[in-house]
Amino acid sequence: MPNTMPNTMPNTMPITKPNITIDEALKESVAQQQDDESQVIVHCYYPESAFESQIRIWPSTFLIDLKGGTPSKLLLVDNISIMPQWTFLPPFKGHRFTLYFEGLPKSCSAFDLVEEIPEPGAFIVRGIPRNQTDVYHLHL
Repeated sequence: MPNTMPNTMPNTMPITKPNITIDEALKESVAQQQDDESQVIVHCYYPESAFESQIRIWPSTFLIDLKGGTPSKLLLVDNISIMPQWTFLPPFKGHRFTLYFEGLPKSCSAFDLVEEIPEPGAFIVRGIPRNQTDVYHLHL
């Protein structure tokens, strides 16, 4: 049976990469969006007590850069009630929950977790050193 395939020659043209330049303003805009979209994740452990207890988080909970600036707002919570609801804890049972915050500024090297509430018992953790992952594990 004769070969009916056309005779093809390999492509011998050189491949050249195009010279691409990206506008500096565009680079800065993308970097800013990346900063804006970052989050800080705080895994919390509330210790056990000999008594039944209850906990909740207020929306007025922030991460505050020790160098100043705008506090990072609480975005989302997992496994804890938001005020005015309560999470009830049985005796001798600790509780784990997670808080998600807006990203901290790149210049931040340490921050405070502060729950601003008009009653005693606020969650406050001072002087948390910043890490590269922005994921933290706190004992309250």
